[in-house]
Amino acid sequence: MKQYTVSEKTTLKKFTDDVCAAASFAFRTLLRDKKIRVNGKRAAGDMPLMAGDTVQYFMTPAEEAKTGFTVLYEDDNVLAADKESGVNAEAVFSALSARGETYFIHRLDRNTEGVMIFAKNKTAEAELLRCFRERKIEKIYLAVVLGKMPKPHSVEEAYLEKDERAARVRVHAKPIGEKIVTEYEVLEEKGGFSLLRITLHTGKTHQIRAHLAFLGHPVLGDEKYGDSACNRRFHATRQRLLAKQLTLHPAEELAYLDGKIFFSPKNLQFPEENA
Repeated sequence: MKQYTVSEKTTLKKFTDDVCAAASFAFRTLLRDKKIRVNGKRAAGDMPLMAGDTVQYFMTPAEEAKTGFTVLYEDDNVLAADKESGVNAEAVFSALSARGETYFIHRLDRNTEGVMIFAKNKTAEAELLRCFRERKIEKIYLAVVLGKMPKPHSVEEAYLEKDERAARVRVHAKPIGEKIVTEYEVLEEKGGFSLLRITLHTGKTHQIRAHLAFLGHPVLGDEKYGDSACNRRFHATRQRLLAKQLTLHPAEELAYLDGKIFFSPKNLQFPEENA
């Protein structure tokens, strides 16, 4: 049994997604089997939660084993994790925090998989946040996108505008919002799709997904910015986007990690042509 205390007003589903990946994976089953309790009472469905509420999940060993991430690297200052698709970054943070002092540095979208890095003390937190703020970090992604790219390699510039009410961003050719720079290299083409290696020169919300869609080559499986008909045809419900590699260039106490590459062993697959 896993037990958590609610810290702010939310819903049972959102709380579960943010604190326990294992319970998030099994949420419908746990509800059906009445294995979630809120303040000691069985939950029959998604419901409002208030600060101070206690939530308990009664999972099987097999369900609990689905943590939603693996640890790639760990020392006294930092921890690098390989997040699975379908897992909230907050749930990875929650699991690591249960092990010991942990600080959230950056996030990946729920359906984006790959490398994340966390700090294990305040000094490391300050230096990692500085690296992200001053772009002393290199981030490389892989993506499967619709169509054939016009060039084998390109550095694309545009402008990104946040739409908070719609919970999405919009990309423009004209200077509206913040400037974004996205570099891509075509690694392979197959069946009307391209596998891209993407280097982020700016790191804005939904940048890769929105920028590629703006260029006419949305990420396969992207339900927000993608091609709905294509996603349905290939039964793609999660974006084929992988945070493949993260390289740090820190200083001071973390100088020993300068040039250190954190690398996900995962790869992306093209959809089946007969799907």
